[in-house]
Amino acid sequence: MSSQPAALTASAVAETPKRDSVLEVMAASMVGTAIEFYDNYCYSIAAASYFGLVFFTDVAKQNPFLATLFSFVTFAVSFLARPFGSLLFGHFGDKLGRKKTLVVALMMMGISTFVVGVLPGYDVLGPLAVVLLCVCRACQGLGLAGEWSGAALVATENAPANKRALWGSFPNLGAPLGFFFAYGVNLLLESNFSQDTMVAWGWRIPFLLSAVLVVVGLVVRERMSETPVFQKAVKEDRVVKSPLHELTKYWKQVVLGTCAMGITYTLFYLLGTWSLSYGVKTLGFSQTSYLKLELAAVAFFAVFIVVGCVEADKLGRRPVLIFTTLLTVVFSLFAPQLLATQNAVNVYLFLAVGFCLMGGLFGPCGAYLPELFPANVRYSGSGLAYNLSSILGGAFAPTIATALVLAFGIQGVGWYLLAMSVVAFVALLLIKESKDMQFEK
Repeated sequence: MSSQPAALTASAVAETPKRDSVLEVMAASMVGTAIEFYDNYCYSIAAASYFGLVFFTDVAKQNPFLATLFSFVTFAVSFLARPFGSLLFGHFGDKLGRKKTLVVALMMMGISTFVVGVLPGYDVLGPLAVVLLCVCRACQGLGLAGEWSGAALVATENAPANKRALWGSFPNLGAPLGFFFAYGVNLLLESNFSQDTMVAWGWRIPFLLSAVLVVVGLVVRERMSETPVFQKAVKEDRVVKSPLHELTKYWKQVVLGTCAMGITYTLFYLLGTWSLSYGVKTLGFSQTSYLKLELAAVAFFAVFIVVGCVEADKLGRRPVLIFTTLLTVVFSLFAPQLLATQNAVNVYLFLAVGFCLMGGLFGPCGAYLPELFPANVRYSGSGLAYNLSSILGGAFAPTIATALVLAFGIQGVGWYLLAMSVVAFVALLLIKESKDMQFEK
């Protein structure tokens, strides 16, 4: 009689999906996005400050402003590659599992970033240097595309139902961490090297250091377990052979997720990329002074990621996102005036408020984008929406803002923010609340 319950207990334990600890989930989901944003911000700093001289040398001699504009176009190449990456990694993530796919995505992302750091400039290779830079940037985009959605699923598919948004903040907290490392490394270099040294070879160091972060990330990722939700889907034979075909049934969710997320990316790259270039080249700040303002403001980004997620677990995703989007509308009306002159207090206010809003918008997306899709297409669906939003909101944000300032003055940036906020607001009105959905289905 006593052996039967024991056998049943052993069977139940064997059938229970393995769950990693909170710290293991946090590390595995956060490390990749920290590297992702480190890589992206290093590229954005280099594009704003050095790539015009390194890769568009002849143009820079005639028109430095145009050379910077061209370097911002190479910045956009990664975003154009992302939808293809989300389809590629989403297919394997929904078919083979989250863990294996995330390891490959991290390797592709890391190798591409390292190669940028050793790539010869225009003086050595001529136009071929620009072509190779774009190839590296495209490969970086493919890897980045598979990173965030997989990391978000590692967090949310391990989370308690009532803390899914909070756990979904783990990968998103990698963004301010990557920002801090990227801007911190560049600030350290620019404080110790001359401008000529940075243009000659100093800009390469942050890209080469990425290799160290990738090795750490791979060690962490290899130790993690497959998510319980995917293990359960495999056990119940709900894994589909062609996730991308199945995803066509959810095209409305992809469109709405893309539009709702777009404003977040616009804020990302107006604050982190365009404003750096504008602050240095138009307002007259030194590079190190502006980087210090950025670093001092990024703490608000991290804090409001957590605040937004805690409130999203209490009140629901839609109320928090709609309220924050409306605040972004208000911000777009007065933000340009803060950048009208070289006033450090006003610029810091612009950055601090912008990062607060960005945190409030970015935090809950770790839960609400995956919640738009069932488990068998969740990697593909959330990744595609996230990466399409990067094109809609971020790919050309520095270029558009630069062109708008040239045509209409600084107020043009406010109009741009306003338009993207309205698009997000309409999408959020059409998205259903997902706080209490059955996430394992």
